[in-house]
Amino acid sequence: MRIGVAYDLRADYLAMGLSEEETAEFDSEITIDAICDALGRQGWEVDRIGNVNRLVEKLAAGERWDAVFNFCEGLNGLSREAQVPALLECYKIPFVFSDAFTLMLTLDKAMCKRVIRDCGIATADFTVIADMAEAKSVKLPFPLFLKPVAEGSGKGVDEHSKVESKKQLLDTARDLFARFHQPVLVETFLPGREFTVAILGTGADAKVLGVSEITRKDNWVGEGYGYVNKEHWEDKVAIIAADPISAKAAGDVALAAWRALRCRDGGRVDIRNDADGKPNFIEVNPVAGLRPDYSDMCFIATREGLSYHQLIGRIMDSFLLRHPQLQARRKAAA
Repeated sequence: MRIGVAYDLRADYLAMGLSEEETAEFDSEITIDAICDALGRQGWEVDRIGNVNRLVEKLAAGERWDAVFNFCEGLNGLSREAQVPALLECYKIPFVFSDAFTLMLTLDKAMCKRVIRDCGIATADFTVIADMAEAKSVKLPFPLFLKPVAEGSGKGVDEHSKVESKKQLLDTARDLFARFHQPVLVETFLPGREFTVAILGTGADAKVLGVSEITRKDNWVGEGYGYVNKEHWEDKVAIIAADPISAKAAGDVALAAWRALRCRDGGRVDIRNDADGKPNFIEVNPVAGLRPDYSDMCFIATREGLSYHQLIGRIMDSFLLRHPQLQARRKAAA
């Protein structure tokens, strides 16, 4: 059976003149090779589609797939992560990972936090500002933490993100507006430990795979797990297994958020403790990085005894559980 792999290759966008930071969410050949190899070993006939533009061309030319492994982040707009899923939904082609609605919701950190808060899941107090006039009217008590409302890979999170005064807030907001051309999320600063939780499965079948704690080395930059800390992590970050008590607390919040947001198949949820040590939802990555020996999801899988191929296999098991007719066809073909 034929599976397409949709993805954004970082090298393609660098060649177009985008910066290293602008392309931080996109993938390397190493990642795509690894995903395709794992799918091939599971008996799939793999077709490399590429980005949303290539998908449009292939669909228009009449190409179809039994399934698509959707790994696209998208380039333009606040709904960019939903573009490929929306197209696939139109053509009734099953795809791995979350649907268009969830991907659009979770990319907008403020809208996502509104749902999380409404579901009774702990998250820091926040507001959203769209311009400098709104920045001047923020009433939340300091310290605060600012970041773009719809970016991933820590973009826009740096040594200026934590602010202690109105002047710092205005300076950081002005910089973020100029760099990212989108609203800014302003949150109550959470001073506690930070965790990332890997989850596999969908709905009631979703389970915590493992929990890592993000700990600082001497060259850590700023107060958050931002772009520089993620991109050049070797001398800045130590990713360690969370202790059992902390892992259980963070995992419970993460799993509740995963189910509330209707995320599917596999991904990560980021958690940070408040001043009382209570875990709070930060954000979710429903299309988490899968670069071997590099991405947090892969680190956790390895620590939990899963090989890379087994990790992709578990993701595909969840996908096929959602599509029993497709699963039956695979069994019949085997």
